[in-house]
Amino acid sequence: MTATATLQDLAERYIATWNETDPTARRALVTDLWAEDGSYTDPLVAAEGLDAIDATLAAVQGQFAGLVFTLAGPVDAHHHIARFGWELGPAGGEALVVGFDVLVADAEGRIGQVHGFLDKVPSA
Repeated sequence: MTATATLQDLAERYIATWNETDPTARRALVTDLWAEDGSYTDPLVAAEGLDAIDATLAAVQGQFAGLVFTLAGPVDAHHHIARFGWELGPAGGEALVVGFDVLVADAEGRIGQVHGFLDKVPSA
């Protein structure tokens, strides 16, 4: 797994899972995209395994209902690692949350780890 185009596709599909609001369809995407022992970590959550990752996606969708994730800029990738910016906000509107993720693909081309960073978050 070294092709930048492949990691670009993986990042795009990863963002799509954050936007999938149908629980059955979202779980199918998670199962297809993530390694069984995959993990997602950001400043607010550490999720290990498919059930925890799916639950994290559902919780974020519940908290930010109606908002959409988009890639912000190009995916920078080498070997089996990709980093990319993302935004969360109303479709076509100003982002309320901004961050970047570092995605690590496994040997099968599935997501093994994502390390998330938050650059802009709504004030309480």
